Amino acid sequence: MRKIPLAAVFALAISSLSAQCDGWQQHITCSLSVELDVATHLFTGTEELAYVNNSPDTLRELFFHLYLNAFKPGSEMDVRSRTVLDPDPRVGDRIASLTPDEVGDLQCRSMQQESKAVTMETMGTVMRATLPTAVAPGDSTRLSIGFSGQVPLQIRRTGRDNAEGIAYSMAQWFPKVAAYDERGWHADPYVGREFYGEWGNYEVAITLDSSYTVAATGVLANADEIGHGYAPLTRPQQRKDGKLTWRFSAPRVHDFAWSADPHYKHVTAQVPNGPLLRFIYLDKPEYAETWGQLPSYMVRAVELLNKDFGTYPWPVFTFAQGGDGGMEYPMFTLITGERRLGSLIGTSLHEITHNWYYGVLASDELSYPWMDEGFSEYAGEEVIHQLLPASKTGRDHAESRMAYLNFLTQPDNEPMTVEADHFSTNRSYSVTAYSKGEFLLDQLGAVIGDSTLHRGLLRYFDACAFKHPGPIDVQRAMEKESGLQLGWYFKETLNTVRAMDYAVDSLAGNKDSTVITLANNGLYLMPVDVEVLTTGGKSHYFNIPLSLMLGARKEMPMGKEWSTLKPWQWTDPYYTFTLPIPLKKIRQVQMDPFERMGDADRGNDKWSSFSDMPEHRND
Repeated sequence: MRKIPLAAVFALAISSLSAQCDGWQQHITCSLSVELDVATHLFTGTEELAYVNNSPDTLRELFFHLYLNAFKPGSEMDVRSRTVLDPDPRVGDRIASLTPDEVGDLQCRSMQQESKAVTMETMGTVMRATLPTAVAPGDSTRLSIGFSGQVPLQIRRTGRDNAEGIAYSMAQWFPKVAAYDERGWHADPYVGREFYGEWGNYEVAITLDSSYTVAATGVLANADEIGHGYAPLTRPQQRKDGKLTWRFSAPRVHDFAWSADPHYKHVTAQVPNGPLLRFIYLDKPEYAETWGQLPSYMVRAVELLNKDFGTYPWPVFTFAQGGDGGMEYPMFTLITGERRLGSLIGTSLHEITHNWYYGVLASDELSYPWMDEGFSEYAGEEVIHQLLPASKTGRDHAESRMAYLNFLTQPDNEPMTVEADHFSTNRSYSVTAYSKGEFLLDQLGAVIGDSTLHRGLLRYFDACAFKHPGPIDVQRAMEKESGLQLGWYFKETLNTVRAMDYAVDSLAGNKDSTVITLANNGLYLMPVDVEVLTTGGKSHYFNIPLSLMLGARKEMPMGKEWSTLKPWQWTDPYYTFTLPIPLKKIRQVQMDPFERMGDADRGNDKWSSFSDMPEHRND
């Protein structure tokens, strides 16, 4: 046990004021050394873990994730995949069919805290470590861990011999200390998706056959030994047994992943005033054209992301062929490579965009998957249409709105607060995390203004980088930027599956004016935009704030001129306003004219003076 000096404790207390945007967080330093036998797929390793307890609690135990144990028959991942209504086809019943030499395995063989033995209890993919000496608030401790394991046949994200022939995709491969925050331990079993980890500085040494090229999180620290071009023929420092050690340094990350193959090709591209991009993929003729074009697109993508969503903070990012689709890790992604150019660009863009939301902000993905997946979808949607203009067929984010609306009445539609692993179906998780998460931002842009939303996203990124933000931090960033109260929006969007249904109820003429009555037929509350089209072809736009906002939007979609009307009291089922226009000169009244809201019934959103139109409300 090592006591932190008083000055350091004070510094930690000061820094904790801004952690998680306004809270504390733990910190680790992790030194890993692993040796992999490519003939047997077995590995052994050591882990030196320095753990700083910035919490107000005394910790008498630590929890660790042993993710590779999920790839065994009978594991929670196996059972869940075989019993859920719509299993992921990449998993299905494949785990149940693994033979002993194909399963995944990760065991802690020894653990000491400051030279004292630690009691370990393994529970599937989670291990409890009971400490001989408790770690008080403001204290730190060191643990020495010996571990070993077997790389499973590649099924989900991690493993050996993937479908495209990549030898090793090494994700979730070492004993990883679980996150501890104001909600306690996050020692969740590995059932299939999403991660959450402590910030730390990683130093990792990977030893294996020298014919292999390694791609990884972090910066290669021994490039002189490896060869700056990652080429096997330029590696003079291999051991007498034919093995070579690759050393990587990764500051301020919450995980570490790597891949390896003897037939990898390595290409780089420099982002102006940004990171070096590495592209590591199989050296085969069928990849030459698409992977050869990828670097220029990704350089431009990072430039756009830096400008619009915050600055990427690390010096390097690596795209490596591997895994089972596309999966993000800090400073690194594994993606399958057998794709057409558009698919390769789209997947690569989505995965690197994760490094803004999964990598830099790093929310608790198990509890709030939409904060990563949905926000990455939002940012990627705007960037992809700048990279590939021909791919744009409508307004940005319109597809997320349609996915949201199409799912409203489905029996497996669940609130966004459901834990990622606990959705009733994989479809429900996917729509909620990706489409609803993207739509939450897009619709919020209609509430506060798109430019305000984008400034809010930059404020959120800058204020919460490396602080594990939660939903309240998104809300507060948007409130500060807009000057509006938004708790009502986040509460109803996240906590309920209520439907929105605003309608044009009636129009009544009164000499030279018209009284327009709108109705709220649903439970989902929103401000309202209305377009009134006259017979002379002129459109008048009106914004009706919601009373709960305590203010009004200061900008209009599409740059239109508009008038702000008095707020709609949220308790009122009807809202009435009068226009100094005779009824006979009104051709149409359209609610939500820019189709930004998740209104469940568009059929009652329009009144028209043409009696043959199905939306007709009043002659």
